[in-house]
Amino acid sequence: MSPNGSDRSSRRPMRRKLPQVLTAGLILATATGCSYNWEDFPRLGMPTPVTEEGPTILSLWQGSWAAALITGILVWGLIIWSVIFHRRSRTKVEVPPQTRYNMPIEALYTVTPLIIVSVLFYFTARDETKLLELTPKPPHTINVVGYQWSWGFNYVENVPGVKGDAKTDKNLAALPDKYLKDFPENAGGVYDAGVPGDRNPQTGNPGPTLWLPKGEKVRFVLTSRDVIHSFWVVPFLFKQDVIPGHTNVFEVTPNQEGTFLGKCAELCGVDHSRMLFNVKVVSPERYQQHLKELAEKGQTGYIPSGIEQTDPARNAEKHQL
Repeated sequence: MSPNGSDRSSRRPMRRKLPQVLTAGLILATATGCSYNWEDFPRLGMPTPVTEEGPTILSLWQGSWAAALITGILVWGLIIWSVIFHRRSRTKVEVPPQTRYNMPIEALYTVTPLIIVSVLFYFTARDETKLLELTPKPPHTINVVGYQWSWGFNYVENVPGVKGDAKTDKNLAALPDKYLKDFPENAGGVYDAGVPGDRNPQTGNPGPTLWLPKGEKVRFVLTSRDVIHSFWVVPFLFKQDVIPGHTNVFEVTPNQEGTFLGKCAELCGVDHSRMLFNVKVVSPERYQQHLKELAEKGQTGYIPSGIEQTDPARNAEKHQL
């Protein structure tokens, strides 16, 4: 048999299989889309944001995907063009002409990635700066304490009937002075110390429940008692590490009532998967009522915030990125 006949016979099985492959691909594509809500497609896998800061993060996410798609289309187009128009069977040339030391092309290869990275860096730095900006004297401050294997919440608030001062409380002594000075005057405060066996009474979801007021800015002061954790409230579209010996801080304004899931996003040990919690956003009036309920249960004052730092280390930190 001639070489050409051999080539034709070897291609026939592939031609017969091509419709089967295309059919299987179509079935797979339609089957995976059956349960997909196309209204969610513009968010590209992100949940609906429930804070005023969430749309900024979502916009950055969408922009990054758009840039990646444009770059991908360009690269795929060049690959397909090269495969079609520079294939050996078309030119009958074993080794095509080689292009070397073409300065315009080599400059393009260098400058284009630098432009892409620079643009992404600019928008990322701009949005990070905005998201991590702190307001003086925020309306609410909550010290989130991570520990193996749950979460504790110190509500630094003036609660009626609760005496004390968060600025001088020994359990909060590890916090840097620049955050202590923004605490309310004579804030006795209340706390909720979670354990892995806790469950939200309304949803049944595991973990303790952090309460937040809708429409009011909340500052989170993140500390750890043992190892590195990560505080992640999924619909906040934001997470930040909880580091022993280092204090991370950020602020959000919840704008939607409901109960949302939170978890530790840092592998912190054998029971990392049990470090779950809930976030319940309610009206400001219901939030204040919850603080009074904690006080009535005797959960007044504060739980230890974390590992104590030396004075130079505690007060040398600037805004964290």
